[in-house]
Amino acid sequence: MYMANGKSNVLKYRAYEFSLIIIKFVESFPEKRIYLIFLDQLLRSATSIGANIVEAQASSSKREFIKFYEIALKSATETEYWLCLLRDSKLVEKEKVDIILTEAVELAKMTGSAVLTLKGKKNI
Repeated sequence: MYMANGKSNVLKYRAYEFSLIIIKFVESFPEKRIYLIFLDQLLRSATSIGANIVEAQASSSKREFIKFYEIALKSATETEYWLCLLRDSKLVEKEKVDIILTEAVELAKMTGSAVLTLKGKKNI
């Protein structure tokens, strides 16, 4: 398990924990085709957030590092999309989705803020 032992690791830790939440969430989906599509897309986009943050740490340049964070941001916003679609289609109870959606939005904000900081467009 990842531990948050500093400001720089908080995002990585939360993304990891979010992946675990998504895994448990989709595990409860019925085995109908429509749910399997959501399961696949949501699982891919949500787990990609943390995977790209971790991959950024192995980057060979600042440009590459930023690129992985940008991909993580795109994955976070895609995850928001799938959660909203799942909620608004009423396939899953709104209350269950909203709790998870709140964390997805927070992860997107944190990742977006990191991207702006890395690009020098925001003060730390």
